[in-house]
Amino acid sequence: MSVGYPIKQMMERISNDELIEMFRREYIRKLTRYRLTDEFLRKKYGMPYEEFEQENVVAKKNFSWDVESDAQEWEMAIDGISTCLRKLGEVKIEY
Repeated sequence: MSVGYPIKQMMERISNDELIEMFRREYIRKLTRYRLTDEFLRKKYGMPYEEFEQENVVAKKNFSWDVESDAQEWEMAIDGISTCLRKLGEVKIEY
């Protein structure tokens, strides 16, 4: 329990502007990672995620572990891009 106390004190010293900037930087970091994943998988499969899903590539590749894993990672990246952009908008509005 005593470990959390110094963290609480540190958080109380951070201004709202500093906290907003910390969130903004974290969202930008995550957005960059998600966009890199999207770009890598677009190149790997030669199509955007929407087409990958429409073409049912996972089934066409016999549900191989590699393709299934890519599909899950890609879906998370697409969702993450959307979420980060929304959150960046919220942070910007409040800033």
